[in-house]
Amino acid sequence: MIDKWITRINSGNLEIDIEREIFATSGEIIARTTMDINDEHARKICEKLRTLQMALFKTTRYVGVPYIKFIDIKRTIEAKKLGKEIDKLLICVIETRKKSKVIRKGREDLLDLLLHENQVDEKYGKRLSTKQLVDECKTLLFAGIETSALAISWSLMLLALHEDWQNQLRDEIREVVGDKEVDINVIAGLKKMKCVMNEVQRLYPSAPNVQRQAREDIKFDNLTIPNGTNMWIDVVAMHHDPSLWGENVNEFRPERFMDDVNGGCNQKLGYLPFGFGGRMCVGKNLSFMEHKIVLTLLLSRFRFKISPTYIHSPSIMLSLKPAYGLPLIVQSI
Repeated sequence: MIDKWITRINSGNLEIDIEREIFATSGEIIARTTMDINDEHARKICEKLRTLQMALFKTTRYVGVPYIKFIDIKRTIEAKKLGKEIDKLLICVIETRKKSKVIRKGREDLLDLLLHENQVDEKYGKRLSTKQLVDECKTLLFAGIETSALAISWSLMLLALHEDWQNQLRDEIREVVGDKEVDINVIAGLKKMKCVMNEVQRLYPSAPNVQRQAREDIKFDNLTIPNGTNMWIDVVAMHHDPSLWGENVNEFRPERFMDDVNGGCNQKLGYLPFGFGGRMCVGKNLSFMEHKIVLTLLLSRFRFKISPTYIHSPSIMLSLKPAYGLPLIVQSI
């Protein structure tokens, strides 16, 4: 991606749709990390997952509406076709891995672990079907690609708006990383970057809401939530609530996280970028690591400014996405 950007910039094309570019790169990273899928296969799967998301969640107003698949037949047919194409690609990956005689000890990925546990569980009658394995892979890929890509994209947008913070991060990268190879131990020292990442997740959480279902009647004072009730926690609204964060709630202020993991929020569970409890996002640490590495590599090589063509319109399509893309002016340093 970096080489491609340099070529575009040298040819005089400075405007780049950051969200689309980062999504493709994040897809290759997650596909290689979790399943060792090569770039071509990864690109095909990621593009189809992206198209499937747009088909299913272009609007969320019908999510959960009974019989909606019979009302919007065109969308249902398109989604089924895409679903089958994705399944076919993933089945090929799974079957190839099953037949592989290569010993991967010491470099197992999530697909290896999933297949190993599936063999172990067979003794107890819990073997997953191929369809279930494919569904697990789709969940891993979709959740890992989308959330990380959006977090990085919104970060670059906010840094383009706040060049003082962009310069601060660039200075921190020079001081902490310098000429050293970028690895997990080195990037742990990027404290300001961690604050910026936390503030980005507050203002633009990749998962804009959290769902829970009551498994029994729940009582709060005089309020009773019946068993089976679906509850939606509006994370975006909570992260922008002045009563929790103060009057500067809508301002980009990474310093609020300097000495407080909750960013000064007066409610312990008022900051929920990765959920909470037993169902907190299992990919949190991987996402932060990818976020730091990608920002480090990009800020070391490029300077970012908002493009005049950018239209700010965050839209909830399962995740919180820029509705009209995220074009930035990118210049080599």
